[in-house]
Amino acid sequence: MADLAHLDASGAARIVDVSAKADTVREAVAEGMISMAPEVIAAIRAGDIKKGDVLGTARIAGIMAAKQTSSLIPLCHPLPISSVSVEFEYAGAGVRVETRVRTSGKTGVEMEALTAASIALLTIYDMAKALDKGMVIGPVRLLAKSGGKSGDWTAP
Repeated sequence: MADLAHLDASGAARIVDVSAKADTVREAVAEGMISMAPEVIAAIRAGDIKKGDVLGTARIAGIMAAKQTSSLIPLCHPLPISSVSVEFEYAGAGVRVETRVRTSGKTGVEMEALTAASIALLTIYDMAKALDKGMVIGPVRLLAKSGGKSGDWTAP
């Protein structure tokens, strides 16, 4: 268990001590999809969802989620987030979200980017579920990360 940073010598969960690590600029990009019936896409585009501006609300939800990641995922460090962007595009039978999170700190923002994407998609589902309860969320994945000791990584 010595190779698992979130476990101590006895196997108990712990938050990793990052105090000796250098601050570096770190960025992570994540994406996700939500598939839905064509009439739901049309309603979102036209602004005809009774709950209001679906993508605007989902953008704010994604930003808020990135800032709250350490409250949602037990072993994540609270981070001073420098920026969060949440962008949408209509893609095929649904909506694609791409999130980008930056910080200057001792640990990366991959979980913040993934959380932002997930919550943005869940918000779309919540706002449009009256029209289509069969919407499908996924996949959600990390596209890239930069900074830190492990350096840059890009999804294949």
